Amino acid sequence: MSAVTTRPRRRSRRDTNHPTTAERIALGRAARKEVPRLRHAVLEVPANRADPVALLEKQAESRVPELVPIRYGRMLVSPFTFYRGAAAIMAADLGAGPRTSLRVQLCGDAHLSNFGVFGSPERRLVFDINDFDETLPGPWEWDVKRLAVSLEVAARDNQFGAADRREIVRRGVWEYRTAMRQFATMRNLEVWYASMDVDTRLSELRAVATRKQVKRTEQTLAKARTKDSMHAFSKLTHMVDGEPRIISDPPLIEPIEDLAHGVEAEQLTEALHDVLRAYRKTLAHDRKALLERFRLVHVARKVVGVGSVGTRAWISLMLGRDETDPLFLQIKEAQPSVLEDHVGKSVFANCGERVVAGQRMMQASSDIFLGWTRIAAGLDGVRRDFYGRQLKDWKGSAVIETMTPKGMILYAGMCGWTLARAHARSGDRVAIAAYLGNGDTFDRAICDFATAYADLNELDYKALAAAVKSGRIAAAKGL
Repeated sequence: MSAVTTRPRRRSRRDTNHPTTAERIALGRAARKEVPRLRHAVLEVPANRADPVALLEKQAESRVPELVPIRYGRMLVSPFTFYRGAAAIMAADLGAGPRTSLRVQLCGDAHLSNFGVFGSPERRLVFDINDFDETLPGPWEWDVKRLAVSLEVAARDNQFGAADRREIVRRGVWEYRTAMRQFATMRNLEVWYASMDVDTRLSELRAVATRKQVKRTEQTLAKARTKDSMHAFSKLTHMVDGEPRIISDPPLIEPIEDLAHGVEAEQLTEALHDVLRAYRKTLAHDRKALLERFRLVHVARKVVGVGSVGTRAWISLMLGRDETDPLFLQIKEAQPSVLEDHVGKSVFANCGERVVAGQRMMQASSDIFLGWTRIAAGLDGVRRDFYGRQLKDWKGSAVIETMTPKGMILYAGMCGWTLARAHARSGDRVAIAAYLGNGDTFDRAICDFATAYADLNELDYKALAAAVKSGRIAAAKGL
C-alpha cells in the first residue's frame, strides 16, 4: 500500500483578505516597533511649522467672505473655542509627527463638543459623535489625540488644577483602550450593533455622581428631547401673509430673498431647488417616499458652529399635512477634509458623499434623512458639494463650561468609549487592541502629548488675537 501524501492547502484570496486573529495580534504588536507607544508622548513640531493664522486664511479663501470674521470672532472667545475651529492646524501638526500603519475611518475633528445626544430612528436617545465634516480614513490615534487635547484645553478653560486635568484626559484614553480591547473579543455583528444607550448610562451615573450632577444631566436630556422640528418651527419662523416663513436675524439667519434680488434671486432659488431634488435621490427608497410627502416652503442661510462658519449652510422649511407638521432640513456645504493633504484624497468624488459615508460608518444610528448632493455650477460658477440631514432631532450637547472635574471625568469616559466603538466598526480592532496592550503606557503618553499640545494651542490662539489686533484679519465678536 503506497503512502498517502497530502499537499498543504493553498491560501485563497479570501484567506489573504481575512487574516487570523493571531495574525492580527501580530500586526498590532509589530506596529509598536514602527511607532513605540511612548513616542506618542512627544509633540514633534518641525522647525518650518506652518503659520497657524495662514492656515486659517487659506481655509477662508473658499468661504463666504462676509461670514469669515464671525468665525474668527467665535474662535477668539477662548483657547477652547479656538481649538474647535483649528482642525486644519492640528491636522498639519499630526501629519508632521509619528503615525501607525493601522487605519480606521477617522472623525477628523473628534473634540469633546462634537459628541452629544440625538434621537435614533427607533426614538431612543443615544450618545454618539455628531460632526463628520472632516471624516476620512487615517491613523486611528489621530482621533484619540484630538479628543485628548480637547479635554485638556477645556479643563484649562474651566480652571481645573493640573492633577484634575490629567485625570480627565487619562480617563478618556483609558476608556478608549479598555473598550477597544473589549471590542476585540466580540463578534463582528456584536460590534456593529453596539451603542451607548443614554438611559442606561444615566442609571450608572446615579450610582456614582452627586445629586446635583445627576439633576443637571437629566435637565440636559429632557431639553434635548424637546429639540425637534416643532421646536425649531416655534423658534425660527413667523407668519407672513398666512404662510410660515423663516425669521430674519442677520448675519446669522438670512432668508433667501434677503440675499439676492431680481434675476439673481430667481437663479439662487432654482439652484437650491436643484440641490434638494438631487439630494432626495440619494436617500433610501422609503425615506425618499417620506420626504416627498413634504413641500418646500422657505429657505434661509444659517451660520452654524465654529469651524464651519463661512461654509454655505442652508436650512429649508418644509410642511407635511399642515402647519403642525413641519420638517427642517439642514443642507450644509462639504469641502475637502483638512486631513487630505496628510493621508491622501477621498475615494469619493463628492465631498458630501464622503461625509455621509463616514458618518454611516462611524455612528451606531444615523439620521433618516442623511444624504448628499452637488451644485454643478453656482452663481459664481463654482461646483459645490453638500450633505443634508434634519436640523433638529432630539439633539443636545453637554455644557462644558459648567462641568465640575468629576463631571468632566465621566464625560471623558463616555467620549472615549464612543470613539473606540466608532473605530472598531471600520478598523482592525484586534490589531489596535494588541498595539494598546494591557498596561497604561499609551494612556500616559497621550496625557503628556495633550499637555504639550494644549500649550501650543494657547500660542496659536495668541497668534490669532495678535493678527486681529494688527489689522491683518478682521473679527466680528459677540455673534
